[in-house]
Amino acid sequence: MNCTVLRWQDDIIVIDAGLMFPEEELLGVDIVVPDISYLTENRDKVRAIILTHGHEDHIGGLPWILSEINVPVYGTEFTLAYVEGKLDEHHLLDNAELIEVLPGQRFKIGPFTIQPIRVTHSLADCVAYAIHTPAGVVVHTGDFKIDLSSPDGKPFDLHAFAELGKHGVLCLMQDSTNVDRSGYTPGERAVRPRLEEIFAQTKKKLFFSCFSSSIHRIRIAMELAELHGRKVAVIGRSLDNSTEIAQDLGYLDLPPGLLINPNQMRDMPAHKLMVMISGTQGEPMSALSRAAVNNHKFAHIDAGDTVLLSSRVIPGNEKSIYRMIDHLERRDAKVIHDDGTAGLIHVSGHGSQEEMRLMINLMRPKFFVPIHGDYRHLKRHAELAAGTGLVEKVILLEDGEILELDKHSAQKNGKVTVGRVCIDSGGSIDVVDDLILRERQHIGEGGIVLPIITINKRTGQVENIPEIVMRGVTLEDPIMIAESRNVVQRTLENSSDEEKADYGVIKEKIRGDLKRYIQKNMSRRPLIMPVILEV
Repeated sequence: MNCTVLRWQDDIIVIDAGLMFPEEELLGVDIVVPDISYLTENRDKVRAIILTHGHEDHIGGLPWILSEINVPVYGTEFTLAYVEGKLDEHHLLDNAELIEVLPGQRFKIGPFTIQPIRVTHSLADCVAYAIHTPAGVVVHTGDFKIDLSSPDGKPFDLHAFAELGKHGVLCLMQDSTNVDRSGYTPGERAVRPRLEEIFAQTKKKLFFSCFSSSIHRIRIAMELAELHGRKVAVIGRSLDNSTEIAQDLGYLDLPPGLLINPNQMRDMPAHKLMVMISGTQGEPMSALSRAAVNNHKFAHIDAGDTVLLSSRVIPGNEKSIYRMIDHLERRDAKVIHDDGTAGLIHVSGHGSQEEMRLMINLMRPKFFVPIHGDYRHLKRHAELAAGTGLVEKVILLEDGEILELDKHSAQKNGKVTVGRVCIDSGGSIDVVDDLILRERQHIGEGGIVLPIITINKRTGQVENIPEIVMRGVTLEDPIMIAESRNVVQRTLENSSDEEKADYGVIKEKIRGDLKRYIQKNMSRRPLIMPVILEV
């Protein structure tokens, strides 16, 4: 949930505002955003949020933060185009102040002079920030790899980082994502030869799926489609949105007539059609997942069609991806989904070990902080930086830890409240607390039992035999339900009129007795919720 706070005295800036998608145990949760207690406690000091790029794990938490603290948001043109759509969706756009930044052009926020520097990544228009503070220069790389031949003609700005190194960098905060990979990450153009080969060999329809934000990959696919005489249909909301933004901002310059509407696909010969389709991670309701089971209005995958997944498998998505591939194979489609020995169909957007070393060599920072990754990545990156011999001190920070910097020293100094906030979005922001999650887990593991008791409001007497509703506990076992009813009946008979008049007390007695009975006879621990109806 990338979100870093930089503070000098009474001025705070926030770098990125990300989210993460929920793990399996977070039942019913749509997204997870950072706990911003520290920012709300210091809301009068927060001056702005500056964004490195437009991926969800860097901008997805913005609606949550801006609904609490409405401050200016700075980002490049392409990043802000994504932000506008996101804020509009949450009805926050009208009150938001979005300020465009240009790589190389400095701007001031309070005591900070901020220099955006062009970096390359799997998304267009990404920047690192060199933040000039009264204590020295802090460089935050954002996500990056060093690609000097980017398809959009805007290469990584090595020169700017070298210039910073000449004048001195106090602290470098560097992307750790690919620290396990040796060598250099290939540039985006490295996928073109293998993709060209696939286009040439495909005799029927070609379904091309990649991350919707991979504008460079989309551009290469569109160029190859034109080269091989194929019309292009774009299917999937996220892909459609990204393609539209990229065209509006000049990152995709498509010849007239290349794009067709999805409803025109049926009129095109199979060998003259490429379908850009979303769903590379096997998301259940994505266009590709639905097409794989022949449940999409326009996308019909036939025997002999080729489905190309130009992406990596995000850890945790393996099951859904391979389930989708199985469905595609059942339709006798040819599925290409890995970048093995045959050539690259996907390259990472993050730098590998040699790029990390190169950046440290260029800037020679006094202090070094690894960012963006799990603990194992941060630790290995810290070791890599220490191994260069160019850094005076390496500091491994965990979420919430405060690093205090001055011109001569860097040390940890306490912690602030951090954590996760679970959101059920559904169009509005609705926080899910730990109690709700525990209840959902409890129901998921043990089921739910509802003992329903009807009590006469005037006399306090039980009117009918208790009803028992069980869900996820047993398959309508009449003996178990009858015995559970008897347990509740006995509890009521052994309770005084005073206890029965106090619904809180009688509910607890019923819950306790029924819980003991079910645990003893079924070894289950369902959620038991007595319901009292007054008549």
